[in-house]
Formats: sequence, structure tokens, C-alpha cells
Amino acid sequence: MTARIALLAVTTEPLDVTAHEAAVADPRAGAVVSFAGVVRDHDHARPVTSLTYEAHPSAEAVLREVAEELAADPDVYAVAVSHRYGPLAVGDVALAAAVATAHRAAAFNACARLVDLVKQRLPMWKHQLFADGTDEWVNCP
Repeated sequence: MTARIALLAVTTEPLDVTAHEAAVADPRAGAVVSFAGVVRDHDHARPVTSLTYEAHPSAEAVLREVAEELAADPDVYAVAVSHRYGPLAVGDVALAAAVATAHRAAAFNACARLVDLVKQRLPMWKHQLFADGTDEWVNCP
């Protein structure tokens, strides 16, 4: 049986990790593991002053494919995953993910796999501005 994709979005709206955790609630689940990818104030020891994510028009379809791949794992009961784009501030959540499974080891493994797959495949680009006035584009996948 394929797991439920409880929540999935590529959005400019703020992300709520607690909502992702609640979305994957399942009476069979003994474990819910979540992840918050948070904008930090530095990258490679360089102070970041601002950051903007740009999403390819296919980003939501790709995110759905990733979620469906994870949902095919028989240990997973439910998946929730969202990525934010547009301007983000230090401390904002850029990536929210949660998975529900029967046991903690499976939940930790599934959530780590979900985050890794998103980072590998999502067509999203990060534009960082640094305190010294330089900038950098990073292709997330």
C-alpha cells in the first residue's frame, strides 16, 4: 500500500513544520520525524545579507515525484514536504518535511532520504547576497 502524501507545496508563503508534522499523523505511526531547512546568516564563512530562491515551473511536479517515490516505501505511512521560494530572511524555513512510520529508525531514514532527494532533484536556484557586496547563484539539485 502506498503511503499518503499529506501535504505538498512549492510556495512563496511561510512554511510551518508543525503543520507538516500534524499532516502526517497516522494511528499506525509510532514515529514522526520532521526536518526544517532554515536560512542561515552565513555560507562558507561568508556573511549572507539576503537570499532569494527561484523555482522552475516544473518544481511542484518534481517535488510530487519525489514524494511519490518516498511514499512507495512500505515502511512509510505518510509524507509531507514543501519548499519555499522568493525572498527569505535569516531564520525562515526554506524546506519543511515530515514522515510517519511505525518505528523511529525507519522514520529517521525516510526523512533523511526525502530531504536528500529534494536537494538532488528539485529545480530550484538560490541567489545569495553577501555582506561584501558579492553574490552567488547556487543550483540546488
